[in-house]
Amino acid sequence: MIRQASALSANLHDPAESVYSRWQRLNQWLSAHQILWRPTPYTDPRPAWTVQHRDLACDIEGLSDSACEAFDDSPEQLAERLARFLPSLGERQSLVALPAMADQQATVAASTLPETRATDMPGRKRLQAGAFAAAVSPLTESVVDWCCGKGHLARTLAAQCPTPITGWEWDDALVADGNRLARHFNDDVTLHRQDVMAPDLTLSEGAHGVALHACGDLHRRLIRKVCEGGAARVSFSPCCYHLTATADYRPLAERVNGCKDTLALSRSELRLAVRETVTAPARVRAERSRIRSWRLGFDGLQRALRGIDDYLSVPSHPAWLAGEDFEAFCRWAAEKKGLVLPAGIDFHYWQTFGEQRFSQVRRHELVRHLFRRPLELWMVLDYALFLEEQGYQVRLGTFCDRALTPRNILVDAVRACGSPPVPHSRP
Repeated sequence: MIRQASALSANLHDPAESVYSRWQRLNQWLSAHQILWRPTPYTDPRPAWTVQHRDLACDIEGLSDSACEAFDDSPEQLAERLARFLPSLGERQSLVALPAMADQQATVAASTLPETRATDMPGRKRLQAGAFAAAVSPLTESVVDWCCGKGHLARTLAAQCPTPITGWEWDDALVADGNRLARHFNDDVTLHRQDVMAPDLTLSEGAHGVALHACGDLHRRLIRKVCEGGAARVSFSPCCYHLTATADYRPLAERVNGCKDTLALSRSELRLAVRETVTAPARVRAERSRIRSWRLGFDGLQRALRGIDDYLSVPSHPAWLAGEDFEAFCRWAAEKKGLVLPAGIDFHYWQTFGEQRFSQVRRHELVRHLFRRPLELWMVLDYALFLEEQGYQVRLGTFCDRALTPRNILVDAVRACGSPPVPHSRP
């Protein structure tokens, strides 16, 4: 057995706090602040909290564009500022604080594939895989790279794993490319075509399941399969929590399900947890902002035309439309929604309206964005509690800086010696 993973409570900056206590505090804090994060400023021009907390709203609405950008990248500083108006926001940092699991640069550098061996691997993915590898070192079990793509993580881990690494991926083309790369660089890695959602899939007791940014139901499936088979270890960084077949979030842990005050989260609210663009280039951010202002301009126009003060959802726009102007966007959107645009529309007026609404939305969303990490950690703590209930000792922390990826949480769980697999009937 590898080094014994310490109990989660010893890794949350407060040795006296258990996993469940942390989850309870976070659940209570999120529940108490629902008015701030449940409304969507994009569809609701005047969220209720702007009336209930007028001083806070006035402060937010008075921020400059540069301050908005800075605070969106530094939510802890925004929480500290707004705590002047709502003191309970000052608790945010202690609720989301996590230890670094691989904080020695030399260790991370040694675990990262050299660029000369990172064929077909984007630069950020190469660095993320290296940081992940450093955080889960050492490896001794039979490693299975879950939803492995071309096997970038598997090939990164191969250098420190004493046994062959297996990768599971459903896309035949990715499997073929991954095996070609492994053979070319003599990596002890073999990828297999495997649908991880297949009902007969099993993970053996000696397996170590790993996953870097497996999405939604895919990482939840990994957790369940590890526990069902009593696998020796699981290490994963979850992503895209909203990609699920269910309409709302279904907690895994019995203690979470048994709590009468457990939050109920819809799929759209799960999306909030991963709605960050910290790694996007400035050009991409600027284009997104322009399109969002166009959408808000069209929203104002359609409300006026229909005489109905409700948001009208418009599908994703085709790429070519980004190179057109606001009028072209409105005509495309109107056609998609079956609206007839009368002659004489002042498109300049509605474009200006959209730009003003975007400025307001951007500031109101800053408040909502304070709750992205707390909501994410709320779910991850549920995963950790479930693993504890199934007989695992759990470490929880970050494997890299947020600037490399906002999805930098790592769950690392080792089955306690002598703990048998625990049946779990939930799908």
